[in-house]
Amino acid sequence: MSKPSGLNAIEMQCLRQSFGLTVEQVALITKTTSEAVIAWEAGEAEAPIPAQKKLLEIDDIIEMQVLNTTDGIEELFKKEPKRRLAFVVYPTQALYTQYNPEFLSSLPVTELYNTAAWRIKKECKLVLEVDVSLIALDAEAYKTYRADSGMSESRESRAKWAATQL
Repeated sequence: MSKPSGLNAIEMQCLRQSFGLTVEQVALITKTTSEAVIAWEAGEAEAPIPAQKKLLEIDDIIEMQVLNTTDGIEELFKKEPKRRLAFVVYPTQALYTQYNPEFLSSLPVTELYNTAAWRIKKECKLVLEVDVSLIALDAEAYKTYRADSGMSESRESRAKWAATQL
């Protein structure tokens, strides 16, 4: 029986790029150094299995979000003719952390959340023929909208605000 091989250098680089992460962000997530990540991607060193597993786990989490979200959107549009949606994305880590503490253990940086949103957008367009617009959260405009509408802070309130931005 042959030993299972891990990700090769180009696969490590492609995975990082598919997430939209910098070398430094991958180092932070995998609890290593930028130099180590550069060495993995250059083929000068093999990425440790725990680091590979962490990155592949994040990819799986994103793919599950895409699957679950697109399934929900498909159900929504079985009865509703509207074919446009807006998703909130986060322009800074601070905003992402403030509004999404529940995701930080699975998707620790805003780029990963936004990558999931981008993949959902593409899947919705290709498979469901639904146009999804990604709307960067403007915290002040969102707070004003909530106050004017008498809404509390929630994912639903953010979605409703995003819809007003279309």
